[in-house]
Amino acid sequence: MARLTTLLHSVHNVMGKLPNTLLAFVARFSIAAVFWKSGQTKIEGLAIDIVNGSFTLGIPRLSDNAVFLFKEEYRLPILPPELGAALAALGEHILPIFILLGFATRLSALGLLGMTMVIQFFVYPDAYPTHGTWAAVLLYLMAHGPGKLSLDDWIASRHTR
Repeated sequence: MARLTTLLHSVHNVMGKLPNTLLAFVARFSIAAVFWKSGQTKIEGLAIDIVNGSFTLGIPRLSDNAVFLFKEEYRLPILPPELGAALAALGEHILPIFILLGFATRLSALGLLGMTMVIQFFVYPDAYPTHGTWAAVLLYLMAHGPGKLSLDDWIASRHTR
């Protein structure tokens, strides 16, 4: 039992030394990818797929399919489907870029957390395991910030001189 306790203590110590900068970067990259890919399904004319190396440059416009989904499947209260689809597409493109760059990270994470809550409560209430994972990552970024590899840190370091 003493060996197990020693092993667990050693593992705990090693894991406790993982740098916030690394954790925050992985969190930023991962959550930005989730929302960016979703945003790409809502527009036509501009497509950037880093993994497959494809890039289509054009004037982005809201896809007919996105508006259809907001009308027929998502059915958000209060917002007209066209406005909801446009706001979602805009948020799913701008906020992930900000998070990836580490710019206004905490505020951007709050925006994506708000979007996640809308999806959870009004669109897909049974998808709580997925939305809970997104929320955990976004709450981590809100609480701990983007780490040193970020524009936020660079801006803060220039401000304290």
